[in-house]
Amino acid sequence: MSDKQEAAMTAPTTENGKPSVDFIRARIMDDNASGRFNGQVHTRFPPEPNGYLHLGHAKSICLNFGVAREFGGLCNLRFDDTNPTKEETEYVDSIREDVRWLGGDWGDREFYASNYFDKLYEYAEQLIKMGRAYVDDLSAEEIREYRGTLTTPGKESPWRNRSVEENLDLFRRMKAGEFPDGTHVLRAKIDMASPNIIMRDPTLYRIRHASHHRTGDKWCIYPMYDFTHCLSDSIEGITHSLCTLEFDNNRELYDWVLDTLGLYHPQQIEFARLGLTHTVLSKRKLIQLVKEGHVRGWDDPRMPTLSGLRRRGVPPEALREFCARIGVARTDSTVEYAMLEFCIRERLNAVAPRVMAVLDPIKVVIENYPEDQTESFEMPYHPEDASYGSRTVPFSRTLYIERDDFRLDPPKKFHRLAPGAEVRLRYAYFITCKDVVTDADGNVTELRCVYDPASKGGQSPDGRKVKGTIHWVSAAHAVPARVRLYEHLFSAENPNAMPEGQTFLDALNPDSLREIDAWLEPALATAPVGQTVQFERLGYFCKDKDSTDALPVYNRTATLRDSWAKQEKKG
Repeated sequence: MSDKQEAAMTAPTTENGKPSVDFIRARIMDDNASGRFNGQVHTRFPPEPNGYLHLGHAKSICLNFGVAREFGGLCNLRFDDTNPTKEETEYVDSIREDVRWLGGDWGDREFYASNYFDKLYEYAEQLIKMGRAYVDDLSAEEIREYRGTLTTPGKESPWRNRSVEENLDLFRRMKAGEFPDGTHVLRAKIDMASPNIIMRDPTLYRIRHASHHRTGDKWCIYPMYDFTHCLSDSIEGITHSLCTLEFDNNRELYDWVLDTLGLYHPQQIEFARLGLTHTVLSKRKLIQLVKEGHVRGWDDPRMPTLSGLRRRGVPPEALREFCARIGVARTDSTVEYAMLEFCIRERLNAVAPRVMAVLDPIKVVIENYPEDQTESFEMPYHPEDASYGSRTVPFSRTLYIERDDFRLDPPKKFHRLAPGAEVRLRYAYFITCKDVVTDADGNVTELRCVYDPASKGGQSPDGRKVKGTIHWVSAAHAVPARVRLYEHLFSAENPNAMPEGQTFLDALNPDSLREIDAWLEPALATAPVGQTVQFERLGYFCKDKDSTDALPVYNRTATLRDSWAKQEKKG
């Protein structure tokens, strides 16, 4: 990790630049002051490898790795792989790539819950021998029925008081594969009348005859997440187990397992998960979008996955800044998507090279420019940073400009091209529109202009002021390209809360992707895949992996302004 990345993943700051102390950091500071955990800080990022990471995970990555770095501690990457029917090596590989891209560095501390399956089984047997766990024959539906409700206590399973010997025998036979899926589970024996439903004899193990991506067919029983998570934290010596708020009720079980077994006990702390407008962050819903073909895979640039954002051209620094800005709280809230886009634009404005492209072309013929002449202009890649260097852009008699930069009947304060109007071609010459060519339907097909040879480089030869400056590409040298213009995947602000009778799929935005043909300056023909640039006056765009030598493909990363918010206000 670079020094810049390390600095970006430290504590968030306030507007005056001073460190901001959220409740998690305050808790860690108190623990360190009291000598708890001997002043050590050891966190972990524990994704389940059953899908690709998304923006919600980015918040957790930045928090866990950032807190560890800030306090001079360590952060593990641990795959909580306890459900073999949903987990794949593809997801493991993608998670590694995403965490590393965002700036997470786990060194040699890559762990798997499956590393601990033998030890977890021993702990389960220990609970049985202590009379604190039993094998239950109730079905999953019956267990839910027996559990009761928030206002009524649960009732005990008829199998709850089996002897230790019978429970051990049944549990070992479960492990040996004697029983089919769903016939038995191992449950903790706690309190069926507990006000916390989680504590009403939760399931610890279930039978699942499925091959595991790491352990193969060694196991046919698998531990539940709540049983695995706390024990994995304990085994790894985690000090502060940072979880999202939905695990608040589960903390009582986390504590019960470790205290009952008399094991080293990390501190679980919950924080609010990320909510974002026009977005779904439910892994189940994201999987549905992929499997039903509503998007073009997990890395579709419209997806809120880290791989999708990376393919779209979003820099990791922008995501880290976004996570720092939204901070860490104990109360769920929803963040405007515009804040994420602001962080993206702010970062790209500072680092993206500037180039010229025309997305909706109209031909310009400069009548007094020699037909067989071509010249070149040296243009900087960044107007405020000479270290970015420059490139040579060819100029000729026939150009393309943006159709939006011309008006037959211009409104007031329209400072671009119009009949009789003069504009500056970026870094080139002043031109004046003399004639307009239209087709049979009255559509403008060509502009006939003249240039001022004395204005070379876009400089005024006699001090006259030209208010409009537009970009262009030479028609003879322009590179044809395919450009993908993205909008929100969902048109509804909250696709997770649709009207009765509708699902989140009803909020899909039919205009979330529009593909157009465009023309680029020649330097972009050899740009590397993944490079994000600013098409001057149009927005930020990233070269996509679908590009070929004959046809580069560019994804729009972000507009230059929050155009979506303006559309919503108009609506």
